[in-house]
Amino acid sequence: MENFIAYNPTMVHFGKGVLSSLGEITGEFGKKALLIYGKGSVLKNGSYSDVMNQLKKSRYQTFEYNGIKPNPIIDDVDSAAKLGISSSIDFIVAIGGGSVIDSAKIISICIAEKCAGWDVMKNRVNIKDSVPLIAVLTLAATGTEMNNVAVLQNSKTKEKIGYSHQSMYPRHSFLDPAYTATVPANYTAYGIVDLIAHALESFFGRGEATLSDRFVQSIIKEAFEYGPKLMKDLNSYDLRATIMWAATNALNGLTGYGRLYGDWGVHAIGHVISFLYDTPHGATLSMAYPAWLKCMKKKIPARISKLGEHLFNDPDMDSAIGKLESFFRSIGSPVRAEEAGLTYDKKGEVLELMNTQRSSGRNHLLKDKDREEIVNSIFNT
Repeated sequence: MENFIAYNPTMVHFGKGVLSSLGEITGEFGKKALLIYGKGSVLKNGSYSDVMNQLKKSRYQTFEYNGIKPNPIIDDVDSAAKLGISSSIDFIVAIGGGSVIDSAKIISICIAEKCAGWDVMKNRVNIKDSVPLIAVLTLAATGTEMNNVAVLQNSKTKEKIGYSHQSMYPRHSFLDPAYTATVPANYTAYGIVDLIAHALESFFGRGEATLSDRFVQSIIKEAFEYGPKLMKDLNSYDLRATIMWAATNALNGLTGYGRLYGDWGVHAIGHVISFLYDTPHGATLSMAYPAWLKCMKKKIPARISKLGEHLFNDPDMDSAIGKLESFFRSIGSPVRAEEAGLTYDKKGEVLELMNTQRSSGRNHLLKDKDREEIVNSIFNT
């Protein structure tokens, strides 16, 4: 087991009606709030009106920036930061899923440091401060509500990358599963895939940590058991709550303690596909993970066999990969490019950008021939 520091300062408020304390809690941060949200789902699920009622009740001055895209772009970060700076806001309330909260994390730094968002993402800013961030989660998927990581893309540089910093933890995160009740079936499935992929990225990271392995096993089995039930009963509060808490724990540090770092090679592959075609993040992962595992059979057979034992009581690698594919398909997430609407002629473009960006993992490095094998598997009918 590697040395580690366990640290997570986010205070999570979980359950029905927890947002009722938002107005009182945010009083310590000041009186000017910047609301950040997406393209309208927050108006349907009630989260926006509940937040606004809390802020009005506490007589906060509120400024708004909306329109954050599902695959968030740096342009929105810079525009929202300019609004925050010109309005002298005291804190941010981000209402949404990973794209909104990730964007808000970088916005919080840009406002405090008066800098450009991509300079933050490229580690060109000596960060000393950030504006307090409050997260109101409306999608169970990324775990961003309880970590210090953000992923953004830049159309000019053709990159979709991640960044982490200790100042990016939300101060408070409000997780009311009722706000996820309006999430449609496809994005519910993508969220389930995402949480599984996060746990797997840790499992294939560098370092041996048996307890963290067991956390990974438990989180994925939670998704295996309750994910299909949720897909059959999207209105179930209890099932929404179960998946939401699993997604939070899949990427709040719990699965990584005792390792130097996770791998994240599959995410690097998925980011290329979502950048090129605006494919939903979870859909790219359900295609990329089985393909990556097939490529890795010859390199890390013992680790993949152990995963099969953990999840399926089956050490056979092909069987384990097949069962993972079957699960993804069973909940409606694609495992081949054509199932995501990507035609075969896109294969060359995907491979070219992966090679240009040297898409790879931190622990298991990918060479050009590995990327070609993975892309061929994704586009194989």
